[in-house]
Amino acid sequence: MRVRKAVALGAALTLTALVSACSSNSSSSSGSSTLNWWTWDDKQAAAYKVCATDFEKANPGVTVKISQYGVTDYFTKLTAGFVAGKAPDAFQNSVQFFPQYADQHQLLSLDDYIKKDKFDLSRFSVGVDSWKYTDGHQYGLPLDWAATGLYYNTDMLTKAGYTTKDVQSLNWNPDNGGTIGKMIAHLTVDSKGRRGDQPGFDKANIKTYGFGQLAAKDFLGQTTWSSFVSTTGWRLGNKANWPTQLNYDDPRLVKTMDWIRTLVAKGYAPKIGTFTNTVSDVDLLSSGKVAMETGGSWTASTFAKIPDIKVGIAPTVLGPDNKTRAVFSNSNGNTIWAGTKNPDLAWKWVSYMGSEACQTKASATGTFFPSIPASMDASAKALKAQGVDLSVFTDMLKNKELYPSPDFRNGAALQDAIEPLIEGYFGGQKNDSVFADMQSKTKSILTQK
Repeated sequence: MRVRKAVALGAALTLTALVSACSSNSSSSSGSSTLNWWTWDDKQAAAYKVCATDFEKANPGVTVKISQYGVTDYFTKLTAGFVAGKAPDAFQNSVQFFPQYADQHQLLSLDDYIKKDKFDLSRFSVGVDSWKYTDGHQYGLPLDWAATGLYYNTDMLTKAGYTTKDVQSLNWNPDNGGTIGKMIAHLTVDSKGRRGDQPGFDKANIKTYGFGQLAAKDFLGQTTWSSFVSTTGWRLGNKANWPTQLNYDDPRLVKTMDWIRTLVAKGYAPKIGTFTNTVSDVDLLSSGKVAMETGGSWTASTFAKIPDIKVGIAPTVLGPDNKTRAVFSNSNGNTIWAGTKNPDLAWKWVSYMGSEACQTKASATGTFFPSIPASMDASAKALKAQGVDLSVFTDMLKNKELYPSPDFRNGAALQDAIEPLIEGYFGGQKNDSVFADMQSKTKSILTQK
C-alpha cells in the first residue's frame, strides 16, 4: 500500500494502444457489442464515463453502459440478476459480499487473463490481496481505496483559541481522552455560549457539539471509532484475512466504547439517533451542529466546496504512546460476472479501468482515490490546484499508517446481527457485557458456509 512515483501516460496514441492491447482475443473488435458495468457510487459512475468514451473510441462498435443504483438496493439487484441470468458483465464489488459471490461461483477468475496479458498487479498500491479468495484465485482488481480523516470547521477552531498546528498532532487515550478529549470539550458550546469546560455549561441544551457521531451502530467503525481504538494495537479480526471471530470483547475496544459514551453523557457528542440517517457528515459540519468529526476520504472534495465555510483536514489521532497512528482502510474491487456472454470484452474493460491512463482521468474529480499510485499523485495535484489538500491521506500511505480491512464471510448476516447490539449499547439498553455476546455471534456467523 505504498505511493510510488511514475511517469503519467498522456498521449492519445499511447492511450489508444493501451486500451486496445488489453486483450488480443476480445470479440469487441468487430460488430456491435454492449458491455454493462454497474456501480453503487454516483460519483464514480460519472467519473468513469470519461474512460468509457475513450474505450469506445479505441474499440469501434462497442458501447459501455454504466448503471448506478443506490447502495441499499444495489446488492439485491445484483443477486436478482444472478438468479435471472441478467447480471451486468462487470461490476463494482464490496469485500463484504465478495466471499458469498465467490462461493456461489458468480465471479469469473481473472488468473488466466492476468497471465496471458502479463497484467502487473504490483501497479496497485492497495487491495490486491483483498480480491484473492481462499481457493487461491484472483477474482477482482482494486478499483479505489479509502481512509478516514479528521474534518473541522476552521472558524470554530480559531474562535476556540486553537491553531491548525494544534489539530495536526492530537493524541488520544481511553482514560482521559488525551489532547483531543480536551479539545472536544472546549469546542462544545451550549445554547448560552458557554463551553464544555467552563462553569455553568448546560449539557442538556447544546448549540454545537465538539465532535460528531461517534456513537453509531457502525459494526466496522470505519469512519467512527476505529481510528481511535486502532492506535492501541487492536484489530477487527483474530486473523488479518478470513478471521474466525471479530475482537469485540477485547478490553481495548470496550474501554474505547466506554469513553465514547462519556462524551455523550457530558454533552460533548450527540446521542445515537440525534440526527437522522439522511443527515450527512457534510450537512452536520456545514450547519454548525458539530465543530469537528471523523469522515471518509471520499468526502474531502465535498467538504471543500461547502459555501461560506472553510473546512480543514487533519490526520486521525495518535495513540496513548503519542506516536502510533493506525487507520482502517478498504478497497472496493472490479469483478466480472461468471455468466457474462462477453468475458474477453469484460476483461478488456476491467483491465483498462485498472490502468494508469483511465484512473488518472477518472480521479481528476477528486471524488474517489484511485488505486494506482501515479494516478493518486495526479489526482492530488489536480485537487490541490482547486484548493483541496489531500496530503493528509497520501501521507498515511507513505508513512504506512493504513491497515487493510480483513476479508470475511457472511458480511451481510454479520451486519444484521451486530448492529442492533451496538445500537442498544449506545442507546443505554445494554452494558459492557454486550461485547462478549457480539464476539460469540461472530464465531458462528463467520464459519457458516
